[in-house]
Parts: sequence; structure tokens; C-alpha cells
Amino acid sequence: MKLYFFTKDIPGLEGRSIKERMTMLEAAGKRMSVPEKTLLNVLKLLVIVPVFILILRTATDWTSLVWAFLVFLLYPLVVKPLQYSLSAKYIQQPDTISSSKEQ
Repeated sequence: MKLYFFTKDIPGLEGRSIKERMTMLEAAGKRMSVPEKTLLNVLKLLVIVPVFILILRTATDWTSLVWAFLVFLLYPLVVKPLQYSLSAKYIQQPDTISSSKEQ
């Protein structure tokens, strides 16, 4: 599985506007299988839960707020590329869209 860090790098989305790319990614995300959605949601939890744990520790150590912010920055760096890569195989290519409309 190839990791895509930007939506414009995904095959089938090159040359499209950001709004079109997001719409197509949303539709592709709805077509993902249950294990893929589960994997993605577990990964999101693994990034978000430590943030809340660190925020709760601010009562005893204010520097944990800085760590919470740094961990939260991991979200787009870890989750988004995996989300794009899992959704990429469900994006309809332009030639398959035209052939499906003809049928």
C-alpha cells in the first residue's frame, strides 16, 4: 500500500480542485470495508486519547499541555496519510466513471 501525504498525489484526483478532491475522498471513505474503517478509527483513538490524558495532567504539571499540543500535531501526520491510502482504492477513475454512466 502506497502512502499518500497529499490529496493531489492520489491517482484519479490529479488536476481537480480541492473541493472535488474532498468530495471524492468522502465518497470513497463511505465505500471502505468495516475492517478498514475500524483500523482507521482505532488509529485516531491512539492519537487522540493521549492528548486528553496529558490535558488532565496539567493540574500537576503545566508542561504536559505543551506535550498534548505536540501529540495532537501527530494527528494529520499519521492519520491523514493512512486515510488517503485506504480511500485511494475506492476512488473511481475517470474512465470507469464514464463506462458506468453508459450502462
